[in-house]
Amino acid sequence: MHLGAGPPADVAASARRAEEAGFDTVTSAEVDHDPFLPLALAAAATGRVRLATGIAVAFARTPMTMAYVANDLQALSGGRFVLGLGTQTKPHITRRFGMTWGRPAAQMREYLTALRAIWDDWNTGHELRHHGEYYRHTLMTANFRPAPHGHGDPPIHLAAVGPVMTRLAGELADGLIPHGFSTERYFREVTLPALEEGLERAGRDRSAVTVHCPGMVQVLGPGDDVERRRQAMRAQIAFYGSTPAYRGVLALHGRQDLHERLHALSVRPEADRWARMADLVDDEVLDTFCVSGTLTEVSAELSRRYGGLVDQVHLQPPAGMPAEEIRAALESLRAPAPS
Repeated sequence: MHLGAGPPADVAASARRAEEAGFDTVTSAEVDHDPFLPLALAAAATGRVRLATGIAVAFARTPMTMAYVANDLQALSGGRFVLGLGTQTKPHITRRFGMTWGRPAAQMREYLTALRAIWDDWNTGHELRHHGEYYRHTLMTANFRPAPHGHGDPPIHLAAVGPVMTRLAGELADGLIPHGFSTERYFREVTLPALEEGLERAGRDRSAVTVHCPGMVQVLGPGDDVERRRQAMRAQIAFYGSTPAYRGVLALHGRQDLHERLHALSVRPEADRWARMADLVDDEVLDTFCVSGTLTEVSAELSRRYGGLVDQVHLQPPAGMPAEEIRAALESLRAPAPS
């Protein structure tokens, strides 16, 4: 379940409700707020659920700054923190964050090895000596070294769209977060084979990686304006579909033309271009990318599409839904897939 980034009391209460309803994990995303601060509040308000960034932008921070905040949250939560990382796209890294952009998969590989080298220095006494093309960390004096907290390094879950980053997750990460702009077919035909290639390269077993459910999930409540909610999801699909980095997903479904039309509109100056882009996403595309319905309906459809293939599903129940209804839906998702 995703935490909002509202007033501290609201974030803490939301985390407690999620824990009481039976969720295993609460997440905080890097959108219009910092992704880490809500998890610090959630850590103090809960005692069981995992606390995950879903995701934090890696290349907006150096490995050292990321290592400190992740280590602090791991200590604060008593070992319940999960560091979900993603690359973002080149325009955001260079023009919004003002950072440099290299070869994303190579840079992320180095980012992960740098993070672990830093934590290794802090927790095992191995001297920090990380030399790379993108990151160089060779100084760690005693007054800047956190004391070991006894909870181990936080797991790192890596967001991926294409096969190169997915293979990297199989090689080095503890979890794979397929992008929301994904489909059942893309997951089965592109994502899972790439993950297996990465695991094989590293001599790892599938059980070494927690695989998150792909695609977009929209849980509707009794009072929802269904068409308005579906239109909002069309807009989200149009936004991602216009991005060149994600064109391969549409191309697999024979909808390269839709990407071209969306991208052409996205770079035009008209103020209404985003609404016009959403109108290009027809019902077939919408229902291919998105699972939508009541919590019970969504749970059943996710089980049908991904049962036995994924380890973690992200759900956002409507506000005010009774905890017992949420628990029942979660239990149905946890049930073994039919053989």
